[in-house]
Formats: sequence, structure tokens, C-alpha cells
Amino acid sequence: GEEEKDGQQEEQLFSIIADIQKKITDAFEVFDHECNKTVDVREIGTIIRSLGCCPSEGDLHDMLAEVEEEEPTGYIRLEKFLPMMTKVLMERRYRPVPEDVLLRAFEVLDANKCGHLTKEELVKYMTEEGEPFTQEEMEEMLSAAVDPETNTVRYRDYITMMVVDES
Repeated sequence: GEEEKDGQQEEQLFSIIADIQKKITDAFEVFDHECNKTVDVREIGTIIRSLGCCPSEGDLHDMLAEVEEEEPTGYIRLEKFLPMMTKVLMERRYRPVPEDVLLRAFEVLDANKCGHLTKEELVKYMTEEGEPFTQEEMEEMLSAAVDPETNTVRYRDYITMMVVDES
């Protein structure tokens, strides 16, 4: 009957939530160096991204405000992080941008339609548009994106690499 079906749906939901919470806890524990269910607040962005979410700096700031203690300690407790992050994953918030959208964005920047951007062009776009990247983020991205032999970014390959990461 109907009740039985509701029961099954509820069970399914519980099992989905349990899976998500296990994933979050596992990701959190990688950075819980003291094994006391806390992590350094600076690791939270990395944990969130490792769970396949790509919030902007502004979103990340809001998420942190939600899980920090009344008197910030520099650490985030799992018991605060878990419910917030479970909700984010259940609602599929901050999903990575789909491949075709990324590709179109790169094609717009690639005025000569040659299938790549030079390192200089990429640096220029990344520093002049939107949220500025830190030097460190910049170097990390360039080392992943730039082909050292040609000093260009073959963005199709780069996008494939970025998108595959989120499984």
C-alpha cells in the first residue's frame, strides 16, 4: 500500500543521507590531524571542493560563518560542519560548471579560434576579470593548464581534466 511505499522512500532517503554523511566525515578526517573531530578553518575550502562542490569565495565565507564557533577558534568542529555540508550536498548546491559551458567560455576568450590560449592571455583574463586569484592559486592552475613546450593552454584537454575530477 501507500504507507509501505512511503516507508521505502524514507529508507532510501536515510541511506542516501548516511552515504553522504560518511563521505563528508571521511573527507573531514583526512584533515583532522589531531583526530579530535576538528580541522583547521583554512582546510575547509579544500574539504568542500574535495566533495565536488565549487563555491565562490563569497559562498565559502558564508558557509564558514555558519559553522564557526561564536568565538572563532581557528578550528571547525565536525558536528557543526556535517549538518551544513549534508544540506549543501543534498540540495546539490555549488555544482561544478558543466563541460560545455566551460568550453564556450574559453572559446569566447580564444579570439583567433585556434584551440588554445597563451599563458599570458590566461593570466590577463584571470587577473582582470571576476574574483582575483592569489599568486599561489594562479601558479597552481598554470602548472596544471599550461603545456610547458608551447607555453599555451590547450583548453579542451584542460577542461576534460577538470571535469573528470569530480567523480
